[in-house]
Amino acid sequence: MFFNLSRGSGILLLVVMAAIAGFLAYRSSIALSGNTGNFLTTFEWTPDAAEPKFGIAVLVFGTLVSALIAMVIAVPIAVGIALFISHYAPRRIAQPFAYLVDLLAAVPSIVYGLWGVLFLVPHMDGLSSWMDQYLSWTYIFDQTKSGVPPRTLFTVGILLAIMILPIITAVSREVFRQVPRMHEEAALALGATRWEMIRTAVLPFGRPGIISASMLGLGRALGETIAVATVLSTNSILSLHLLDPGGGTFAQNIALKFNEAQPFGRDALMASGLVLFVITLLVNGAARLIIARRKEYSGANS
Repeated sequence: MFFNLSRGSGILLLVVMAAIAGFLAYRSSIALSGNTGNFLTTFEWTPDAAEPKFGIAVLVFGTLVSALIAMVIAVPIAVGIALFISHYAPRRIAQPFAYLVDLLAAVPSIVYGLWGVLFLVPHMDGLSSWMDQYLSWTYIFDQTKSGVPPRTLFTVGILLAIMILPIITAVSREVFRQVPRMHEEAALALGATRWEMIRTAVLPFGRPGIISASMLGLGRALGETIAVATVLSTNSILSLHLLDPGGGTFAQNIALKFNEAQPFGRDALMASGLVLFVITLLVNGAARLIIARRKEYSGANS
């Protein structure tokens, strides 16, 4: 009975996923059939105009870049916090600290959004000016629009990093706690320092877990809506200058324009939702492939 229930649950999940994909594909086909622009390369988003023209170029760029910035910032910090809690901090400090980090995951997105627009954005001027002064040679940190609030993809990336930090930290911490005690003691007995023990015993064991935690965080970063919509200043300009206002993401675009969209415009938003759906599936599939290639590490199958 348990086997049949488990198998039925798995089949039901596949049916639900297929139903979502089918619904999005059907509504997308209606929108794409009336689109006068190139869906992949057009920057504009005017599906309700006399001649509908819309594309996802700006949305793809904004979604991937903001998520990438969040991952670059959050993953090293989250792994460091997880190691500190599990292997460095005394128990009387580790427990409250872990609870505090976990508490961040319970904060609603709208609270992060309000904090971002009222506190983070006004205080990004100094950092943006410093990066423009010393890192403008990289082109992507060259600020060409001065005197405007830094409601940019870079600011959104920092906000998303804070939001996904507790997810990655919590999963990584639990994985590090599962490292066999004998492995750690054997490394220490051979004369390894605590960091050498972590580098040779803990991190190899926990690498699949770190990848899984990172993919969970990336999934939230890709689909975050309210916080991004509150902070980011949207436009239809695709700019590689990350310190300039503008850009957009899939989830933000759907949230801001769904209520005011006409029936055809909603079909266009469904088409963009289908692309986000596919991107999420590809990201999770890539994570599973990476983990499968590391089965030689102890605990990778779990």
